[in-house]
Parts: sequence; structure tokens; C-alpha cells
Amino acid sequence: MIFETQRDYRFSKNLFHYCVFFYSLYLEFIAQIMKKKVYTVVVIETTGGRANRDKITEIAIIRHDGEKVIDSFETLINPERTIPYNITQITGITDEMVMDAPKFYEVAKTIVEMTEDAVFVAHNVRFDYTFLREEFRRLGFTFTRKQLCTVRLTRQTFPGLRSYSLGNLIRHFGIEVQQRHRAMADTKATVQLLEMALLQKESKERVNEMVNLGIKESQLPLNISLEKLHELPEECGVYYFHDINGDLVYIGKSINIKKRVMEHFAKKTRKAELLQKSVHDISFEVTGSELIALLQESHEIKYYHPYVNRAQRARNFQHALYSYTNEEGYICLHHKKVTAKERKNLRILHSYPNQLSAKTAVTRLAEKYELCRSFCHLDNTGRPCFYYHIHKCMGACIGEESPEEYNAKVNEAIQLLAIDFDEDFIIMDEGRRLNERSIVLVEDGKYRGFGYIDQENINGNIELLKDAVKPYTHNPDVVRIILGFLNRKTNLEVINLSQ
Repeated sequence: MIFETQRDYRFSKNLFHYCVFFYSLYLEFIAQIMKKKVYTVVVIETTGGRANRDKITEIAIIRHDGEKVIDSFETLINPERTIPYNITQITGITDEMVMDAPKFYEVAKTIVEMTEDAVFVAHNVRFDYTFLREEFRRLGFTFTRKQLCTVRLTRQTFPGLRSYSLGNLIRHFGIEVQQRHRAMADTKATVQLLEMALLQKESKERVNEMVNLGIKESQLPLNISLEKLHELPEECGVYYFHDINGDLVYIGKSINIKKRVMEHFAKKTRKAELLQKSVHDISFEVTGSELIALLQESHEIKYYHPYVNRAQRARNFQHALYSYTNEEGYICLHHKKVTAKERKNLRILHSYPNQLSAKTAVTRLAEKYELCRSFCHLDNTGRPCFYYHIHKCMGACIGEESPEEYNAKVNEAIQLLAIDFDEDFIIMDEGRRLNERSIVLVEDGKYRGFGYIDQENINGNIELLKDAVKPYTHNPDVVRIILGFLNRKTNLEVINLSQ
């Protein structure tokens, strides 16, 4: 073919590439239709209910192609610890029964092979899946599978039942079970529930929606497939959305990267539509610690300025705390929602995500320095303010406290806003892998950064911990993040450096 112009050639070339791209999508779509979904139904018995503390004592797996059983596996597992009496009473599994059973690492490969390329199914899937993930994490292996919960599936398929516990469903449907609370018996019962659900109308759509967390293929960006989303880690960390040029569109954080990313594309919001049009690729970084994920996300957004984050931040920090001097010479504090235009003419002291945060900050300053609530716009009862009557205001509002005396206190209060931490400390939290700890350092009243250190290197040497910290910039956002995290998490290991 002879092209009359270079433009005609480029047009033909681009058209060819688009045809190849859409044809490949078509072939992938046909392959997905032809491919039969495989399920692995799993039931475990454990020494207790906490995956980070307890261990597995028994596991049963049945591999199912949606119509029939194609493979099965069961074994007792030596949990390498005593089985509590109350657990033995429920399951019938004793210490003697598991004494010569294989340890988890000895059957780990079989479990991986049995659950590979299949949907992980369990009744209350979060329990069984979390325990297996934790056991694999102890071995240094990341276990990730698509999941389907038969509690949710039966609730949607057979609505109106009194209870959807496994025991109640067994009784309701007359399922024969030889040994309740033993792994293989409960697995066979769960398989029957799955088979009954799959025979119902619209079962395929229902299962796909649950497995894909409500996402339809049509909701995804052109270069992002459901398989690619399912390959994302179910770990705590930061994720990055890139456009076709590799530039960052959006940065986010989550304690479960895969789940959070999928939620973005399942929603029908303006932001979701924007991401659907813009995102071409996804990358991520596992942090282990939720606090470090929050700090890293904040730093990366400020450094890269992704478009969607910029628009979101402009909407999220519209409340300002500012100061002005009234006609009597008293410095007053005020907080309110302000526009970008208004900010140029105000002495902004701090910005906040909402009115409550701003009001709380002003109230804290007023209480600490006995500031007049009228001059802080916290009391509108007139002069004197209510707090003058209860001796928590020195009378600036009626002239009993001079502007010079009062303003000295206000300036001291304003300086406190710059001193964000009263003490120096180190926060120790989870690492990215087993036997690793994360470190967040606050020194001289400022956030200094974060880092990681191997558990075996922690020997009480504070300087060694500080050396592991990578420096990051202090700013009001990190103060809010750290203080909020400390208030929310009561079991954190905090090393006080001020003593």
C-alpha cells in the first residue's frame, strides 16, 4: 500500500495497533468464558481464634470444578503447642492425636498446589484464609488467593433464613455430617452448600461479583484486568496509579492493598470515573506498618503532586485557624472554612480537615493558656464571657486583663502550634516481613522519619535505632497522623527518649 502523506501512514499505523489491542482483549474475554472456574473448599481447625497467636491443628481441602469433586486432601497438623481444653471439647482433637502429625511447613507445598489457580472457598472465609496467610507468613511466603464466602453466598442465594451458621444450614437443608467440627466433615458440608448455590438462577453473576468484590470488567481501565488486580498483595502499604506516560495520577494507602484498589474501581463516583479513564498501570510498596503507610503516602503526595490527590486535598483542608487584632488591641483567634481567595488576606496559623478538628485545636490552646473564649470565637454569650464567671478567663473581654498581658499569652499559644510534640520518642511497629520491626522517630519535638531494623539487631541501643531511620520532612500533616495513630492504637511499643 502506498500512502500519499506521512499523516495517512501514522493514522494507518495507529489504527493497526488499536485493532491488535482490542483483538487481544477479545481473545482474553473468550478464554475467560471458556475457562471453567475451579474452587477449593477449605476448612481448618485451630488452637484458638487469633491467627497471629494461635495455630492450625487440622486442615481439609476439596477441589471442585463447579460440578463435581476433582481432588481432596486432609491431615492433622502438629501446632507445636498445647491445644486448650475447651477447644478439644469442641473439635475432639487432642494433643496425643497431633503429636506425630506433620508440622505446617511439611504440608505447605501441598496446600499451595491444592489451592492454586482456584477460588478459595470457606464458610466465613476470612477466618480460614487469615489463618493460612499467617502460617505462610511465618514461613516467609505470601499466600494470595481469590476468595468466596459461603456465608455471604447462601445469604444472597437463600434469603430469609433464621441463621446462616454452618450448623444451622446443615440442619435446614438436611445435610448428613458424620463428625461436626472436624475439618473434612465440615468441608464436605460446605461443598454441598456451594453446589446448591451454583445450581440457582444467576449464580454465575453472583459468584463473580463476590470474588471480584463487585467489580465488572467493563468498569476497569483498558490496560488493567481483573487478574492483574487479584495479583496485588493483601498487605499493608502504599499503592500508585500511573497514566499511560508513567506519570502518577493517584497515591493511596491501605492495610489491604488489593482490596482497597479493587474498591476504587467498584465504586460509581466522579473520582472512580476519573481513575478509570486515567489509570494505565499500578505499582505498590509494602510497608508492614499502617503508621508508615500513612506517613509515606503523605510524603509521596507532597513530593509528586498527583492530580487526583491535589484535587482531593484542596477539598479536604478548607478549615483554617487564623489570628487578627481587634479594635481594642487584643489578638483574637478564629477558625472557619475559608476559600483560597480568603487565605491570601488572613494570617493562617494552621489548616484542618474539618471544623471539629479546628475547634478542638483552639479549645486546647484556650484551656492551656486561659485565653478568653470570646476572643477565640468559642463563646457568643457576650461580655463578660461565661468562662470569666467560672474563673477560667482573666477578664480580657471586659478590660480587666491588659492587651499586653493577654497578647503575651496568645503569642505563647501560637508558638505551641509550632512545637508539635512535647516529648521525644520512638514508635516500634510491625515490619514488612517476619522478624523485622518498623521505627518512627520523633526528636526535639519534630518528626524525623522512619525506617526498618531486623528484630535480632534490637538490643536496647537507641543510637542503633536512630541510625536505621531515613530522614523525612516535618509538617502539620505528619503531626496529625502520628498523634491520631497514638490515640487510636493503645498497644503500640513507644520508647520515651525524654527521660
